[in-house]
Amino acid sequence: MKRLLKWIVGLVFILLVLAFLFLFVAYWRSTNDCGKTAAPANPMKAIVYCDYGVANLKLQEIEKSVPNDDQILVRVHAASINPYDWHFIEGTPKIIRLIAGTGLRKPKDIRLGTDFAGTVETVGKNVTQYKPGDEVFGGSIGAFAQYLCRRATGSVALKPAGLTFEQAAAINIAGITALQAVRDEGKVQPGQKVLINGASGGVGTFAVQIAKSFGAEVTGVCSARNTELVQSLGADHVIDYTKEDFTKSDQKYDVILDNVANHSLSESRRVLTPNGIYVMIGGGSANEQGFVGALGKALNAAVYSRFIKQKMGMMMAQPSTKDLTLLAEMVESGKLKPVIDRTYKLAEVPEAVRYVEQGHARGKVVITVE
Repeated sequence: MKRLLKWIVGLVFILLVLAFLFLFVAYWRSTNDCGKTAAPANPMKAIVYCDYGVANLKLQEIEKSVPNDDQILVRVHAASINPYDWHFIEGTPKIIRLIAGTGLRKPKDIRLGTDFAGTVETVGKNVTQYKPGDEVFGGSIGAFAQYLCRRATGSVALKPAGLTFEQAAAINIAGITALQAVRDEGKVQPGQKVLINGASGGVGTFAVQIAKSFGAEVTGVCSARNTELVQSLGADHVIDYTKEDFTKSDQKYDVILDNVANHSLSESRRVLTPNGIYVMIGGGSANEQGFVGALGKALNAAVYSRFIKQKMGMMMAQPSTKDLTLLAEMVESGKLKPVIDRTYKLAEVPEAVRYVEQGHARGKVVITVE
């Protein structure tokens, strides 16, 4: 027995040493090509970062993107900022540097931005869906730039003529997240009572409108300064969280969409119907991410759900051309309106990110690209 125990301790020690060596090597190998490339022969302007942190964002000339056979080259007219972006900018929660392979010490990919809208400039030889001159929108790494290349399939679609580039750029992550949260995760049905915590943010403003279009009775939770906005989007009831805690109410909800995650799971469960659904979409500000951020609460929710009737969990939106097209059609038909809080120029991205990180943006913050 002692021999077996000694063998187990030795094995654990070896595994710990190997894990340490792996992390040590990964840390020192996580670097980028900042300052190592020649001056661009065909320059374009883009926001880049050589180290984590908003202070390290800078507008710089880099080599203009060139599409491969399956890609399109898009002249970007507008982009928008999401919490998704500042997670990469700050490298938080820190565990994503390891599991997402973004770089333990420095970001491996120096390009930033995801949501975009623009005009197709050239297409690869295998591309048949688009042609030069088409107006498109969607998501792609490197959206904070004058040009970007992306595959012609995936999270990209034709921009309806009735949408401005700024409106279209606001849709991708927030709109798809809200749609999939309401339709796929919350499974919202006509007549159900739906509460949206964080109703005035990017995802929240879309979720209020989408839930209403599904026939739900919607309650939005926001601050006093945003109550009129949330009401204008169709919310039947609005709770000012500075005056009232919705988890202490006698009202029960069939679905809770939580963009803030500022209550415990047991508190949120208290106001769910017996077969209700709780969907965690986000949680915590940029300064509250630590090592695991909202992932810890997501794990707790997954375990918690196994012992109760209610369904509780965290969602991650999936890129979808079909959903992008549906959202654009809803905007054109008047069922959905992108809410744009502020617009900034490309050179002002650091300022725009700082504003979004404060957590008080009403709807989306958009970047216009000249």
